[in-house]
Amino acid sequence: MQSVINTVKGTALGVAGYLTPVLKESKFHETGVLTPEEFVAAGDHLVHHCPTWQWARGEEAKIRPYLPSDKQFLITRNVPCYRRCKQIEYCEDKEKVIEDENDEDGGWVDTHHYDSTGSPTVEEKVCEMTLEAADAGDSGGEEKGESGAGDGDDDDDDEEGEAEDMEQFQASGLLDEVDPSTELRPRRESKPAGAGARSGAGAGGRAEGEGDDIVRTRTYDLHITYDKYYQTPRLWLIGYDEERRLLSVEQMYEDVSQDHAKKTVTMEAHPHLSGPTMASVHPCRHAEVMKKIIETVTESGGAMAVHAYLIVFLKFVQSVIPTIEYDFTQNFAMN
Repeated sequence: MQSVINTVKGTALGVAGYLTPVLKESKFHETGVLTPEEFVAAGDHLVHHCPTWQWARGEEAKIRPYLPSDKQFLITRNVPCYRRCKQIEYCEDKEKVIEDENDEDGGWVDTHHYDSTGSPTVEEKVCEMTLEAADAGDSGGEEKGESGAGDGDDDDDDEEGEAEDMEQFQASGLLDEVDPSTELRPRRESKPAGAGARSGAGAGGRAEGEGDDIVRTRTYDLHITYDKYYQTPRLWLIGYDEERRLLSVEQMYEDVSQDHAKKTVTMEAHPHLSGPTMASVHPCRHAEVMKKIIETVTESGGAMAVHAYLIVFLKFVQSVIPTIEYDFTQNFAMN
């Protein structure tokens, strides 16, 4: 039912966007919206500071006249997504209070203490750190002892006879002997497909058996378009599994915060491309959020320039898709 409602809304907004006049006068600081020219300026700034993003043209029949023909939307490809959103969700059953006598507050809370599918427990980490420190101490002592012994032998080496004649050494044939540590060995033949190299792991999971340490990584292509109706940027996503096969709708929703799946994030047709529908973060509140950020920066004595819009936009959209690691942009300070 929700998908039907989203489809009707999408169609209605498409018609409304077509009828909405193009914003000509800047209202960035007053309402948090952008003109097409400001969107292009912000896009140029993003591409300059983060070259993984590039401008794209799209299909000729879908070019928007209010944007430059070669700067219709922004795109970044093959963005990794290592985990599902469920793996980072907070759960009271997995937390534990870690007591610490040296801590004035009495300890701290490990939120994923009993998560057997995640990273090592605190005890395991402490044990590993202790063992590593001990090994480092032992090896350091050995190296120190060896180096000390070596220092004492330097004078003895100097007092031994003259250096060996290299021509005689070469004539002895010792150079022709093969050092077993550097001997080249033929490569093992790889197992044919289906011979048990991988087993039982779907996209985004872990391989079982021999490949247990291999993480199945999904990838996403992300697009940023200009929404004429809301006068803000809009983020689009399309995902692929490890074999570069398209993810299903339900699989993509696994990588979206459950507070936003099928509500803020919906499946819609891309405005510049034909093909499968893509997940889109609905832009209805983008201007409101941006306005609050501008006000916060202003109150703290700063000033936010319009060209930084997409840098900030990518920061607050991260809460919707927290496991898709696309944000390699510069840091942004609120004060």
